Amino acid sequence: MDYTIIIQKNESGWYTGQCEQVPEAISQGETLEELKENMADAIKMVIEYKKEETRKQYFGKRFFRRRVAVL
Repeated sequence: MDYTIIIQKNESGWYTGQCEQVPEAISQGETLEELKENMADAIKMVIEYKKEETRKQYFGKRFFRRRVAVL
C-alpha cells in the first residue's frame, strides 16, 4: 500500500514528514531518502501499535474478522 507524506525542510536542513493517512506517523531524516525509510518504519510501528490496542479491546469477546478492499 502506498502512503502520502507531507514533507517540510526545517531550518537546520533536515526533512520532517507526517503521513496523511496515518497522522500519528511522524519522522525526520537528513536526506529525502533517509526520511522515506524512517517514515516507512514509523508507519509500520503506528499500525502495529493500533492493531495491538484494538485486539486488547476485543480480548475474551466473541468476534470475527473480514477483509475489505479500499480503492
